[in-house]
Amino acid sequence: MRFTLSSTSLCNRLLALSKVLNSRNTLPILSDFLFSIRGNQLTLTASDGENTMETTIRLNENDEDGFFAVNGHDLLEAVKGISEQPITIDVKNEERLVRISYLNGLFSLPIDSAEDYPQTLSINEGATEITIPSAVLADCINRAIFATAQDEIRPMMNGIYFDLTPEHLAVVASDGHKLVRSKVFSVKSDNPASFNLPKKPAGLLKGSLDKENDVTIRFNANNAEILFAENRLCCRLIEGRYPNYNSVIPQNNPNVITIERQTLLSALRRVMPFANDASNLIRFHIENGTLQLDAEDYDFSKNATERMHCEYNGTAMSIGFKGSAFVEVLSNVECQDVYIQLADPSRAGVVLPTDQPEGQDVLMLLMPMLINE
Repeated sequence: MRFTLSSTSLCNRLLALSKVLNSRNTLPILSDFLFSIRGNQLTLTASDGENTMETTIRLNENDEDGFFAVNGHDLLEAVKGISEQPITIDVKNEERLVRISYLNGLFSLPIDSAEDYPQTLSINEGATEITIPSAVLADCINRAIFATAQDEIRPMMNGIYFDLTPEHLAVVASDGHKLVRSKVFSVKSDNPASFNLPKKPAGLLKGSLDKENDVTIRFNANNAEILFAENRLCCRLIEGRYPNYNSVIPQNNPNVITIERQTLLSALRRVMPFANDASNLIRFHIENGTLQLDAEDYDFSKNATERMHCEYNGTAMSIGFKGSAFVEVLSNVECQDVYIQLADPSRAGVVLPTDQPEGQDVLMLLMPMLINE
């Protein structure tokens, strides 16, 4: 079996698929890429046993259909240094070798039996299906993935939760201290459904979506199949009931700060080195149109204070937040100004962009920290 294709196309697809592979595997075959050739199309597959990603490439030439598996690390290291040119892949099944030739050289690698490669997870006919613009899905994942947890006791918090309702699709992530919720009003269903996408496939999507086409997601209680551009991602979902995220979102935070996002973000980064390393506590004091940030580490006798102008329509208040969490929130909102809605020092603060993305409603929440007055 012999076929020819673009070296750049092969390298780019292998680089994307390599993120699926683990450095250590229970099955040796999971270190391989699976090549499946049918007609003038090559399908490349990578799997870690729970997540499987496929991508297709159009071939320049092909003389026979077939399939084989080859070690992912060795193949990628060999092809990623080849400049754009046609490369020919010649499969020698009798010798259990694949020979790859290009303008200035060639190399050979051993191949493994494709029959040992794990089968792709199946989605039954009764699966729920949604279609969402690729750019919108990418934005929702980028905005939420930082808020996922790494919790062995509550594994359901370790993913991004997709909640389909008759009014919207809510994309939610929370680690118990911070929460991100993005409502997408263009995606809805009269039949409510939900799924919890693990962090790894979410990260694979984050790095692969082209932001131009629509994405189709089919899911049941255990598995999901995600189709985008020339790619297919199948993954196991996180089982378990996701917490009622709506119950922790305050319905009435009457004290509202309006402030330039970048100004606050820069100020937080300047005062954070002076906060206690363990707590990373930053004290927010708001009064008379001024927001004051205070950080102090009693153990090393260091402190910092910074003041900035803001619009504020509430009572004077001091409230504590974890500085690094607030920086993450502000870094994942794309707008010039933000609203910070507060009720009192013991209740969660809500951060909203002043200009919401078109067709969406974005909300970020931070739990407060105890401060000593």
